Parts: sequence; structure tokens; C-alpha cells
Amino acid sequence: MADVLIIEDESIIRDAVARYLERHGLSVKGVESLEAALAEGPLGNHDLILADMRLPGRSGLEVIAEAGATPVIIMTSYASIDSAVEAMRKGAVDYVAKPFDNEELRLTVERALREHALQRQNAALKAQVNADYPVDGIVGRSGPMKQVFERVHRVAPTDTTVLILGESGTGKELVARALHDRSERRDGPLIAVNCAAIPDTLIEAELFGHEKGAFTGADRTREGLIEAASGGTLFLDEIAELPPAAQARLLRVMQESEIRRVGASQSRHVDVRLIAATHRDLPKLVEAEAFREDLYFRINVMEIRLPPLRNRPDDIPELARFMLNKACRRLNRPAMTLGDDALAAITAHDWPGNVRELENTIERAVILADNDTVSVEDLALPGTSRDPDNANADLSLEEYFRAFVRTHEGHLTETELARRLGISRKALWQKRQRLGLPRPRQAG
Repeated sequence: MADVLIIEDESIIRDAVARYLERHGLSVKGVESLEAALAEGPLGNHDLILADMRLPGRSGLEVIAEAGATPVIIMTSYASIDSAVEAMRKGAVDYVAKPFDNEELRLTVERALREHALQRQNAALKAQVNADYPVDGIVGRSGPMKQVFERVHRVAPTDTTVLILGESGTGKELVARALHDRSERRDGPLIAVNCAAIPDTLIEAELFGHEKGAFTGADRTREGLIEAASGGTLFLDEIAELPPAAQARLLRVMQESEIRRVGASQSRHVDVRLIAATHRDLPKLVEAEAFREDLYFRINVMEIRLPPLRNRPDDIPELARFMLNKACRRLNRPAMTLGDDALAAITAHDWPGNVRELENTIERAVILADNDTVSVEDLALPGTSRDPDNANADLSLEEYFRAFVRTHEGHLTETELARRLGISRKALWQKRQRLGLPRPRQAG
């Protein structure tokens, strides 16, 4: 039962509103002033507060400041646009004028309680998610990932330029989004640009914009992506692929907070935070004069290095289950689980494509699976019978078989093991002999 506090100095109105709301299933307490309310405990102990605009002593608007997260509806006989605006500006969730229409008051109260309950549920869910995954959407409890989370927490609230390093598929864009979402710029745009995906001949016009007639085909003036990011964050993925001319223009943006559109004579002020990422070795590119040294020093203020998936094997089972649930929701499939054989294969694989490869593999498995348990055959990893590009399983079988024996010794027969590997029992025996692998113990 929701708890409602009424702060109203006129006892007739206070009691009438209390009786009406109690008839509709609410627990209601009434007091005559803010001081009286505070004497009985913090205002946050209530689910909703109805406060008169004009109270003896401290005003109804001061109730809002004392209420914290508890929603406040302001009541007044002095209805006016100015007082309504002031109440809402101070944080009131709604505003009602006396004399009340009882039905309208009830609906207003119910709406405020419903929205407050949803906010509390969302806050609790977000707290749980943050406890499980300290950076939104990034799964990992290993030492290397804890270091990543720590850096994200430290640098996100600042305007510091960040350079994210890591192999392809390690989740650099997720980190960039987390940095933006946890920054003071979260309400501004996040513009993500893959520098490797834009032809050299177009990248300056794409990033900096152009004036009409600046080049053949420029039939209108166009705002660039850097301007579009003003007030927010610009994420330049694969920044090492920027051509020299674009590097020089970007350096000016960082030094002067100005851009000049292609073909323009005047510069424009921009306010952007830059986050850059690359999988390449920038110091080597600087040494080879393929990347500007001054730009490198400008972007490398705070570095976040993402580990490859093979260097955090303890995270793989949890990450695989996270990806499985995500894929099931996206593909409108019922909830699924990973079979022991699939989990062993996933753990044993070295994932050269990192998290992106794992996500694609899990999504493919969800499509291929015939029931609610994903098997190793459904994964179609290199070396398995359902891998279209590699039917010869010698090398992968050794990797998988060792993992299976370690996981299933004493639980699976050779027939079951062969079935889960996607090969015949005879082929399993022959390959084991050829590879010199020990014979697994039979299930009793």
C-alpha cells in the first residue's frame, strides 16, 4: 500500500483529501506544516507528498527541496501560470488547483505513484546491472577487465581525450559509448566514425563538412560530422587510417576548437570531446612517418588498452551466456542454454576475432540449434563437421577433445563424445590414435 503525506494548513481540506484517497486504497497521513512533517521523520519515507503552495513558516516549494527523490504534487488556491512554472521548475511532478476535481486529483496521484514506482524499479535494475557489469554492456570480471573498468570510471566524467587500443573485435566502441554515457556530455550527441570505411577522397568533406560548390558534386552546403558532434562526443574508430591532410585538419580542431569546412573561408567554433581508437601500433606508424607525431601526442592523453579475449579466458563462459541471452531476444527465440560440449569448445577456442567473433558464433548457433540447448555442432566452429570451410578436424579436435575429456571424463561414452564432436566413433578413434591422445575413461 502506497504511503501519501499531505501537508496542508487548512484542516477541512486536509482531512477531506485524506479520506478520499484512503477510500481508494492509499495510506494517508496529514500534517499542517513542513516543520511538523520533518518532526516525524525524513520526507523520503513517503511514496508521495501533496503540499500546499502557501504554508505557515516554510513554503510548499521548500517541501520539494526536502523531499529528495520522493515526488511532490503542489496544491494551491492561487492558481496561475507563474506559480505552476515555478513549482515545476523546482522539481514538482505535477500541479493541481483548488477547488479539486476529485477524479482528476485521484488520477494525478495514481500517475505520480506509478511513475515513481517505475523509477525505483529502474534504479534498482540499473544498480544490479552495474554491480554485475561495471561498464554498461561490457562483461568481464578478470583482472585485465577490472583495470579497464577502473580507467573508464576515472576518466569518463572529465573532458580528457581518450585513446582506446585493442585488437579488432575487442569492444572499443562499447568503451567509447560507456565513456560518453557516464560523462557530462551524455545528453549531447555521440557521433561514431569508422575512418577506415570512408574513402580518402571523401573523408575530409565527411568530417569537416563542405560549402556548396567546393568540389564537383557539392550541390549544397553540408555540415560535417565534427560539427554534428558539437556539445557531445566524437568517436574516431581506426584513427590510424586517416590520410595526412585529414590528420592536419583534425590537429587544428583539437588545438583551436575550430573547424573550417572544405571550400569555406571562415572557421567555426566546435565543442567536442574526442575519443579515438585503433588496433594498430601508433608509435611505429609515427616512426614510419605514416601518422603525425603531434597528433599522436594530442590523442594519447589517457590510454585504455582492451585485452584480447584469449587473455581473459575466465570471462568467456559468462560472456558466452550473456551473448546467448542477447541473441535469443534479438532473434525472438525462447531462452536457451549452452550444452557442456559447447561450453568446453567455446572455452578452448582462441577467438582470433575476439568478442565480435564470439557474438557472431553464438548468433549463428541460435539459428542452427534444433532445441533449447546449443551443442558444439550448432557452434560450427573451425574444425567441426558443420564448419563449411574446414571439414578436416585434426587440429581443432585435439584442442576440443582435451577440453571435453577434462570436462566430461567419467560422464560421457565415446559414442556420445563422438556425436557431440560431430564425427563418427571410428573417426574419433582414428584421430585420437594419430594425435597420440589418451583414451578417455568410459562412463559407468
